[in-house]
Amino acid sequence: MRRRQFLSLLAPDPRKKIAAIVTEYRWYSHADVICGRLLGGHSANNVWTPPRLNLVSLYTAQVPQNDMSRDLAARHGFKIHPTISEALTLGTDKLAVDGVVFIGEHGDYPTNADGQKLYPRFELFNQILDVYEQSGRSVPTFFDKHFSYDWAKAEALFRRARQLKVPLLAGSSIPVTSRAPHLQPKLGTRISHAAAIGYGPLDAYGFHLLESLQCLVERRSGGESGVATVHTLTNEAIWKWLPTQPWARPLLDAAWALDPASRKGSFESQAKTPVLFHIQYRDGLQAVALMLTPSGNDRTVALQTPTGVQATLFGPPTVTRPLPHFDGLVHCIEDLILTGREPYPPERTLLTTGILAHAFVSKRTGQSISTNDLVVPYKSPAEPFLQTA
Repeated sequence: MRRRQFLSLLAPDPRKKIAAIVTEYRWYSHADVICGRLLGGHSANNVWTPPRLNLVSLYTAQVPQNDMSRDLAARHGFKIHPTISEALTLGTDKLAVDGVVFIGEHGDYPTNADGQKLYPRFELFNQILDVYEQSGRSVPTFFDKHFSYDWAKAEALFRRARQLKVPLLAGSSIPVTSRAPHLQPKLGTRISHAAAIGYGPLDAYGFHLLESLQCLVERRSGGESGVATVHTLTNEAIWKWLPTQPWARPLLDAAWALDPASRKGSFESQAKTPVLFHIQYRDGLQAVALMLTPSGNDRTVALQTPTGVQATLFGPPTVTRPLPHFDGLVHCIEDLILTGREPYPPERTLLTTGILAHAFVSKRTGQSISTNDLVVPYKSPAEPFLQTA
């Protein structure tokens, strides 16, 4: 018997119990960088905080050769269960944990012809909701990344979670990381146009860029109401389209000026296989999100306001610890489960999920897509948690 297990028999852990449901748990997977911080503490704002929750059970949909979970279970004393239901009920006939962390990211899953990874988030998360429904109660739940590659599945999943009154936190780690210079528009700021620049695979990292954009524009006057159209352009079509939109180039230039890669030249010169999303919101706001190359990890956003252009780089200019954006996310996960209150609206992630899903349809068809189904009204909190270091 390990020391931690022995001590737990003498003094039961007073912390709230959580279960983690993941697709796989390997080095630097999202399960690792999130659950690892739940197990060992995190350093939000560069200040170490010991774990505030007790991870007691785990379910892994896949077990790769470099799986970490079995070793960690032996070290930390949590149990790995063969089904999602057993992980949430701890082998009993009812829900037996105080919170759930769902991470449907990474693993050996197919990719469709559009380039979307077909993670079974809809199927796995519905099994979590089944336990809630059968138990007659829900617990605070974190949902990593976007709800699904498919808009119909995402909307159905979200609506069911809302019907079951699940306190829900969802989305990217990027909105809670630090910003340089610090930028958090006051609620009610008039924003007429916006632009964002990022890198990486269009599915996984396109979502991060959209969340970076959305966490700023949602603070505009009137709050969020949803999106009217999404149009995806690629390669040379982008450079032909930009001159037709006089507002877009100055904002892209302002965002690019904060990107460390700007020292190498213009963003056109750095773009290998560029993709641009043109987003028209229901209230008239227009935005562009430009993905430059298949690799890279910087994200910048610029906003047009009555007082001028405001721009920021997401992430600290000098990284003092690995993946600091996940420190802020784990802080918010802990707050969600400890308080039962949503740190910020999961409707943000519902909307960005829909934008991305429709953007892939637009890319495939070459047409602007009318998004009458993206009516997603919500209000941003006045002072959401945001790392400053």
